[in-house]
Amino acid sequence: MPLDNSNNKGVTGAITGVTGTLGAAVGGLTGTVGGVVGAAGRGVGQTINNTTGTKAVGDGLQGLTNGIENGTANLAKGVEDGSKGKKVW
Repeated sequence: MPLDNSNNKGVTGAITGVTGTLGAAVGGLTGTVGGVVGAAGRGVGQTINNTTGTKAVGDGLQGLTNGIENGTANLAKGVEDGSKGKKVW
């Protein structure tokens, strides 16, 4: 558990530490999954473009998976910030 240098003591400090650690883990995992989806989509999209000679399908797939990657990155950041008691909206 990370050291808590704030003024939170006792139960409040313990809960803040646990939620911060849990939020970092969930946020990190979410970001990783999004990154994998984005990278896979870029790879498959590029392969489709190179194989077929047309860009519409490959670029569409890349756009879709990039959107998923960006959305999960934003979600991960929100989870991490929320678990630390930061404003997320």
